[in-house]
Amino acid sequence: MINEKLELPCGVEVKNRFLKSAMTEGLADSDAVANKKHNNLYKKWAYGGVGISVTGNVQIDHRYIERAGNVVIEGEQSNESLAALADWSHAGTQNNTHLWMQLSHAGRQTPFSINKESAAPSVQPLPTLGGILKFGVPKELTHSEILDIVDRFVNAAEIAKQTGFTGVQLHSAHGYLLSEFLSPNVNQRSDQWGGSIENRSRLLLTVIEAIRDKVGNNYPISVKLNSSDFQKGGFTHEESIEVAKILNTSSLDLLEISGGTYENFTALEIDSLNLKKAKTIKPQRSTKVREAYFLKYAEAIKSVLSIPLAVTGGFRSSEGMNDALQSGACDIIGLGRPLCSEPEIINDLISGAKKSATLYENILEFGPWIFGLNSPISMMRSNNKAAQVYWCYRQILKMADGKEVDPKLGLFRAFLDHFRDDAANSKKYKNHWNDLS
Repeated sequence: MINEKLELPCGVEVKNRFLKSAMTEGLADSDAVANKKHNNLYKKWAYGGVGISVTGNVQIDHRYIERAGNVVIEGEQSNESLAALADWSHAGTQNNTHLWMQLSHAGRQTPFSINKESAAPSVQPLPTLGGILKFGVPKELTHSEILDIVDRFVNAAEIAKQTGFTGVQLHSAHGYLLSEFLSPNVNQRSDQWGGSIENRSRLLLTVIEAIRDKVGNNYPISVKLNSSDFQKGGFTHEESIEVAKILNTSSLDLLEISGGTYENFTALEIDSLNLKKAKTIKPQRSTKVREAYFLKYAEAIKSVLSIPLAVTGGFRSSEGMNDALQSGACDIIGLGRPLCSEPEIINDLISGAKKSATLYENILEFGPWIFGLNSPISMMRSNNKAAQVYWCYRQILKMADGKEVDPKLGLFRAFLDHFRDDAANSKKYKNHWNDLS
């Protein structure tokens, strides 16, 4: 099953049932342009056997990014930028691999170190999380600013196609702007962009159709959607099913299901890092395939969906993957963290050389409790799964530099190195764009 081909609604064929889910790379310099590190990384993943490789979130507005190191596409691109994107797509489409550019706007999850003011559907700020992550204070977007955002998504999608990327994905999950519009917690508007689920879906649907008008009928368009925010008062599973029904009326080619937001790190299998102790709803695991976090939710969405469905989160064994595909709960298996530690794992699973990805998340430990109880370090130690994300970031950097991954890297070292580099890169990024303004 995992090695079967799949034809998308637009007519494009995918060589197998694996999707490398988007993971932030942080590889761009302060100019936010792609470079040789992207080429190294995505060529490695392409030869690792994946059918569809989705990039880390490429931002459509340099003012509102997820982190320093994001690639940004806005306005007319320089010849150098276009050439760099073409090199990236050429590397990532080796071995008959699709490379889809994930397009995103960070919204209110713009780090405070990048911009003290963020943008959101309504003025609903994020708390400081884990004593570490601090975000800009959001302003409410005007109607004209929302229309400008639509144009920005379309422009980036046109450039993606022009430079050789074989599809695009809209990031409408994990608390970024498009998912903020879906959430009743964040979107408290009373105009055409808020209120009912139909209105809250309007921006996502408008962007999809505007991109389709520009890229044509034979170019894949995908959406990443939360199965739920897993947060009281947030975007519910029932609303996710309603959005899936709405997407049936669009020209979408693939829906990828994940879950959670920064306030509830369900996508990382964490109960919560919200120090304000907001009430959260824990996801239930499927009784059929317990390794897949969101499969139970995917089954309900799949029952109303007329387009292919990818599920990302928790898959490790070929048996679990094949069971999920055979049951009809999903059409594509999304992998993220396993590809950071074992970039060849898809080839190994397909060939039968391995039956499962290594469960590094069950092996890695943060280390001794040597800091104060309320320190950020101790908060991270109590949430090993969160620290493991930074461990994966460091493995991505190694592959991008043409090096082998380091399974022996400690969580504590990865944690410190990440935040050291992130602070330095944020400062360089701000200085670069301030100099241009």
